[in-house]
Amino acid sequence: MTLQQATLPVPHFDQLPLADLKQQIQQALEQGQQFLDQLTEVPAQLQQQLDVLAKVDQLENNLSESWGILSHLNAVMNNPETRELYQEVLPALSEYYTGLGQHTVLYQTYQQLHDHAEFAQLSAAQQSVIKLALRDFKLSGVALTGDAKTRYAEISARLSQLSSEFSNHVLDATQAFFLPLTEQQLQGLPQSSIELLKQYGQQRELDQAVATLDIPSYLAIMTYADDRALREQLYQAYTTRASDQSSHPEFNNSEIMQETLALRQEMAVLLGFESYAAYSLASKMAPDVSTVQKFLVELAEHSRAPAEQEIAELQHIAAQDGVTELKPWDSTYYSEKLKQQRFSLSQEDLKPYFPAPRVIQGLFAVVNRLYGIQVVERAAPLWHPDVRYFEIEDQGQVLGGFYFDLYARSGKRGGAWMSGFRSRMQTSEGLQKPICYMVGNFTPPVAPQPALLSHDEVITLFHEFGHGLHHLLTEVDQISVAGTHGVAWDAVELPSQFMEFWTWDKDSLDSLSEHIDSKQQLPQNLLTALLDARFFQSGMQSLRQIEFALFDLNIHAANPALNSAQIQSTLDDIRDKYAVLPTTASNRFQNSFSHIFAGGYAAGYYSYKWAEVLASDAFDRFEQEGIFNTETGKEFRKAVLAVGGKDSALTAFVNFRGREPKIDALLRHQGWTNGAKSA
Repeated sequence: MTLQQATLPVPHFDQLPLADLKQQIQQALEQGQQFLDQLTEVPAQLQQQLDVLAKVDQLENNLSESWGILSHLNAVMNNPETRELYQEVLPALSEYYTGLGQHTVLYQTYQQLHDHAEFAQLSAAQQSVIKLALRDFKLSGVALTGDAKTRYAEISARLSQLSSEFSNHVLDATQAFFLPLTEQQLQGLPQSSIELLKQYGQQRELDQAVATLDIPSYLAIMTYADDRALREQLYQAYTTRASDQSSHPEFNNSEIMQETLALRQEMAVLLGFESYAAYSLASKMAPDVSTVQKFLVELAEHSRAPAEQEIAELQHIAAQDGVTELKPWDSTYYSEKLKQQRFSLSQEDLKPYFPAPRVIQGLFAVVNRLYGIQVVERAAPLWHPDVRYFEIEDQGQVLGGFYFDLYARSGKRGGAWMSGFRSRMQTSEGLQKPICYMVGNFTPPVAPQPALLSHDEVITLFHEFGHGLHHLLTEVDQISVAGTHGVAWDAVELPSQFMEFWTWDKDSLDSLSEHIDSKQQLPQNLLTALLDARFFQSGMQSLRQIEFALFDLNIHAANPALNSAQIQSTLDDIRDKYAVLPTTASNRFQNSFSHIFAGGYAAGYYSYKWAEVLASDAFDRFEQEGIFNTETGKEFRKAVLAVGGKDSALTAFVNFRGREPKIDALLRHQGWTNGAKSA
């Protein structure tokens, strides 16, 4: 089938020399710097001041597009040349944004607009742009002078470099490990996993299966391999990545973490905050550190009793195999056995019913029913053969476009994410429509079949698509509050976690499932088993997320900043208090915790649990009114997805829900009642 060409202007990824990309970024930086240098006094007239804001948006749009392409390629097609250019450009980018955030006249221009008698006559989006910009100017050190201002710039530049180095170390440490496997070691693995591991071996020109630390390989072995020593070997390799405990200590991130925390704390103090956590929360929905701490601790108490019951069940089934002491490399293996025993269900039984093409088609059908939008695949230049490009239409009008890059491969960073390539905004050429990337690391296709997804991967796909809809369905024309821009970080997970609920609905699952051979939908016995197993180990999973969130919050709330040993002891203390399964002394999870050391979640990892309250409560309304109620869907689209950062996160939620959020729905959706697991 020949696809119609993309209707939106898209990058020529098939012919995009790095030298040209470098030139585009440098040109955008030069134009931005020239504008800042020429802005030496606040314009006198209101319209002139608004013109300054429009120019800032235009410059940001130009730079975010060219830099965004390089940043994206560095994440999904990492190679020495791309990495070198990324590292080369990073200092100039950091210097520019620091200068932008500390530009006194630009700040005064925003302030005069805010104080102007006509401010109330501006659109709600323009008002939000100005208010958020004033907040961010203060958080960027606009009030600093002299040595303090210079030091802030130095810290910003160094933190950008450290973030990149941390991420590179995790990728390099992950890819440095591979283990050829014997036939004996493959016992217990399903044939589809064996074929995948053999494919990894062929890629390394080996005539045998190979284990790697890529998630599809790692999870297959931890879930199914009967060889306990093999599971232990993989666990040790995975949990010591980028640390002194690894067989590749050259990628050790310990000093990077220590320096990062010290610089973040120094930056926070420069700006008048007691800690980096306090600085981080100044731009979030949660009011302060103590509120977040209390929220996490209370949620941990709800999770504890279910989690303790769940670990006892694992210990019991492991004992049947003669395992007297459950180890961390046993938990996933025996969880799968317990799930099969209790529910007659395994991920492997489900995967043939979730071929990726069918799942994607079903996902598009779900959002069509919810929001009245159509998703159409188009032809566009791509950076890899696995990638596909789509456009979203509403009554024949194209709203935006997105790329799917869903499968794990060499040179691609782990995890799943959505990142905006182009944001909606009004330009001199007319309305610019948004485009984004949605990236996963799912189990790749094993020829001749398409990729077969686990239900967990289906959930992840829906999660990232929720982020994508937030970016694409915005109706705001100011770039700094369009889509996910300007949305409080601890509320930005609301649309993504909200979408996950449709992966647990029978109607949705009917549209998502079709057996790769028989073409049958998910049969009733597997559907019942899947839904019955929905709350399986929800206590353990919740405690694990809380452990990560408390660790992140505590190391960023510490004053003075912690050293490497103290970082480890902080994590150990939290585990002693909240973990139900002891880990190994060699575990260095923090050394690959990219969310907080190389992503945007520093002192903000709690956002996943915080936004889960919002998502559960929002979905509760759909449960009452019909989960495919088109009117309710339109209201969610209008109140939450369309507004971006124009409305505060709380205002957007209240506009949809009619009240402030409550935790009750979350506890119910976890399968708990009054802190205890329901039947």
